[in-house]
Amino acid sequence: MSHKPRLTPMTDHVTILSITGSRFLSEKIAAAYGQELGELEVARFNDGEMQPIIRQSIRGEYVFIIGSTFQPHENLMEMLLTIDAARRASAGYICAVIPYFGYARQDRKDQPRVPISAKLIANLLVEAGADRIMTLDLHADQIQGFFDIPVDHLQSQAIYMPYFQGQDMSNVTFASPDMGGVKRARAYAKYFARDIVICDKYRKRAGEIEGMTLIGDVTGADVILVDDLVDTAGTLCRAADLIMENGAKSVRAIASHPILSGSAYERIEKSALETLIVCDAVPLKQISAKIKVLSSAQLFATAIRNVHDNESISALFVEER
Repeated sequence: MSHKPRLTPMTDHVTILSITGSRFLSEKIAAAYGQELGELEVARFNDGEMQPIIRQSIRGEYVFIIGSTFQPHENLMEMLLTIDAARRASAGYICAVIPYFGYARQDRKDQPRVPISAKLIANLLVEAGADRIMTLDLHADQIQGFFDIPVDHLQSQAIYMPYFQGQDMSNVTFASPDMGGVKRARAYAKYFARDIVICDKYRKRAGEIEGMTLIGDVTGADVILVDDLVDTAGTLCRAADLIMENGAKSVRAIASHPILSGSAYERIEKSALETLIVCDAVPLKQISAKIKVLSSAQLFATAIRNVHDNESISALFVEER
């Protein structure tokens, strides 16, 4: 699939639009950027069809459309339709800012006759008219390769590492709740010069853990589990309980995207976890004393400014010590 870029933007003006389901975050990003959200209205037909309407001229402008594609599917559909509306309104440059990129877990054909859904979503975004994608903590780095347009893959390390820098890390051990997250946990362990342990799990089927083994020593340690997203919280809570059973002093967790479906909140409340720290790319469905939210608004606002000013995005990454 080829992508034909439009003309260079005819103006330096930036318009920031928000998908309905992400206004909670978009308003904070726009405020951090220093301007109000653009005028986007979503009309709905009686049968539920939606029609995004941009109520201001964006001809030749830089347009940043913010919207996480968590469930329901309307969030993804509204993003695609808004990109198309911006393209047809002669926007000079369109960047889809997707803090949480839905369907990212379906990034490969791991059994017969299944789709590679992350690739399909990438195709749809490009075909709709996006010139650039900006996102946070993709489930797998290789998803960037599904796009034939630039992808700014921001990392929550830029949020969490400064947060932990103000704390005593002398007794901390970092942990990955599964083999797939080792790279993320190792980055924190290397930055803070701490040890790492791994929880090796085996799944009977999607969403159901058959068994889990701890690789490494956590005796007397304050453990921090590192993950990219929490869905049912089964893996995370199982890992936390296993870590405490093996002699840890305490266990906390950080995860970028709090999907938290099904009985996730109940599991977290009953688990050994002291605290789960998350970003605000996905809104919490309910309040929990164990869940702390750190905002990604300033990170995205700075990234938007750097894209507009043709400055480096890599400057936003935390450099290794």
